[in-house]
Amino acid sequence: MDKVYASAPEALKGVIADGQTIAVGGFGLCGIPEALIAALRDSGVQDLTCISNNAGVDGFGLGQLLTTRQIKKMIASYVGENKEFERQYLSGELELEFTPQGTLAEKLRAGGAGIPAFFTRTGVGTVVAEGKETREFDGETYVMERSLVPDVSLVKAYKADRSGNLIFRRTARNFNPNVAMAGKITVAEVEHIVATGDLDPDDIHLPGIFVHRIVLNATPEKRIEQRTVRGAQGA
Repeated sequence: MDKVYASAPEALKGVIADGQTIAVGGFGLCGIPEALIAALRDSGVQDLTCISNNAGVDGFGLGQLLTTRQIKKMIASYVGENKEFERQYLSGELELEFTPQGTLAEKLRAGGAGIPAFFTRTGVGTVVAEGKETREFDGETYVMERSLVPDVSLVKAYKADRSGNLIFRRTARNFNPNVAMAGKITVAEVEHIVATGDLDPDDIHLPGIFVHRIVLNATPEKRIEQRTVRGAQGA
C-alpha cells in the first residue's frame, strides 16, 4: 500500500478538523515535523488540544499555532522557551495540563499499546496529582494516569519506505515513536523515501502499521534553539 502524499497540505486533507486532539513529535526543536506544523497552521483549524513535549519557540514549531491562536490547550512537560506561551497561559487564554516528561512519554506509549491507564509515583503530593485517583502498592502511594490517544499524530522521521516503515535518526527519535503509535491517524514527515522492501527489517524503528500517510520534506530547516560558541583562545 502506497502511503506517500504529494505535499504536507495534501497529507492533512480530510484528516484534521476543529476541536481535535493532535500529538506532535519532537524534543525542543529537534525532530519536529516542520512542514506538517506549517500546513496545520495554514489549514486554519481552531480549538486544538496539542500534546507535545514542548510548545516550540516564538514563531517556530508549535509556537506558530500559538501566535495564530489555534491552540486552546497544551498537554506538555516543558514550556520555558516560548514567551507567547507564557503570556497566554498567565492571562488565562491558554489551558495547560502540565505533565512530567517521563509520564507524558508513558501516557503516549500506553495509548499506542491499548493500555487505558497506569500507576506511577511521579507527581504524588504535587499539583500533578490533584483530582486523580491514588492507590497504595507495597507501602507506597501511586497516582493513576490515563493514557493518551490523540485524534491525529504528526511525527518526523529520517527515512521511510512507501508502506510507512520508519527509521529515525539519532536524537530526533525522542518522542516520535510513542507519538506515532498513539495516534488514531498518524502522518509522518520524512527526509528520504525508498521503495517498499528496500529497508532492512532490522533497521526499522517503527512498523508501517502505525503510519497512515507520508510526506517528503527533503530540506528541513532544523533550527537550533540556543547556540553557544566557545570564544577563540587569546581573543
